[in-house]
Amino acid sequence: MPKLNQRPVKQQMEKNPSLEELYSIIRNDLCEIENRIQGFTYSPNPLIKEISSYLFKKPGKKIRPALLTLCSKLFSYTGKEHILMGTLVEMIHTASLIHDDIIDDSEKRRGKDTIHTRWGPNITVLLGDYLYINTIGASLHTKHLDITKTFLQASSKMIEGELNEYYLSGNLEITEDEYLDILNKKTASLFSACCQIGGRLADASKKHVALLGEFGTHFGMCFQLIDDLLDYSGDSHSMGKPVLSDLREGRITLPLIYTFNHDGHENRKRISELFNQKNFSQYSQKKIIDIVKSNGALEYTFQKANDFSMSARQILNNFPESAFRESLTQISDYILHRDR
Repeated sequence: MPKLNQRPVKQQMEKNPSLEELYSIIRNDLCEIENRIQGFTYSPNPLIKEISSYLFKKPGKKIRPALLTLCSKLFSYTGKEHILMGTLVEMIHTASLIHDDIIDDSEKRRGKDTIHTRWGPNITVLLGDYLYINTIGASLHTKHLDITKTFLQASSKMIEGELNEYYLSGNLEITEDEYLDILNKKTASLFSACCQIGGRLADASKKHVALLGEFGTHFGMCFQLIDDLLDYSGDSHSMGKPVLSDLREGRITLPLIYTFNHDGHENRKRISELFNQKNFSQYSQKKIIDIVKSNGALEYTFQKANDFSMSARQILNNFPESAFRESLTQISDYILHRDR
């Protein structure tokens, strides 16, 4: 990671809490959500059953269900509907990853072969559609009808962001604003939806729901920018996928956008030549990485992520102090400084 992402010496000496430790206050809720996921994906269809078992054998970070749960409990919510809603946001996220991996032709996800690598793109597209449709259908069981609308709006934005990203794939002329708009739609929209849904379950005011939506947006932007950073500076074993995946797939992320707009003419020309080679070799990738790392692009990307993280944490000050607010604050900090 760039030097800017280093904590003060005193903090470095302390053991940073794991995500599991940060979830301690809602551990039982997340266990219930995990159990509901296993039941939700059960099907008498042997193919769906086989793929779902493989897909959910290794749990993900569960950040989205955690945010939904914590946001609901900011308002002393004591119901159980958040278990279903937490399950549904994880289903939408998973369906988006399944489709994402096909578009990007990614071979690894969470350290395992992607679904389309094992079962082929046709079946994988259908499975992603199956999860999307079942999720929206299940959301109709809530008494809060605006939650289904929130699911639909987030799904629509995510697809729009994916389409925009695909359209601009390989385009070195993409601007920072265009790229951040893609992130807002493709990634941050679902984080925002999770937080809003948590507030709606607790019958929070419109003002508080809107603030939670803003928190989720800033949180999601930070989350994705750190992903961009780790693609250049992370460890493939920790991340469960190869480094430079974005670069190999033709995805232009913020470190490269900054480099292309702020480096000298010769380096811009060199990047363009390397990037447009028919066979994007490891040599080409290394040369681009060397240029990106030499001009402050990684530091700049981290600073943008830090700005979004600070904005997210400042929004939390609008809510009464509680263990749940503190957990949201700590998770926001964890996301900024994570290495996977």
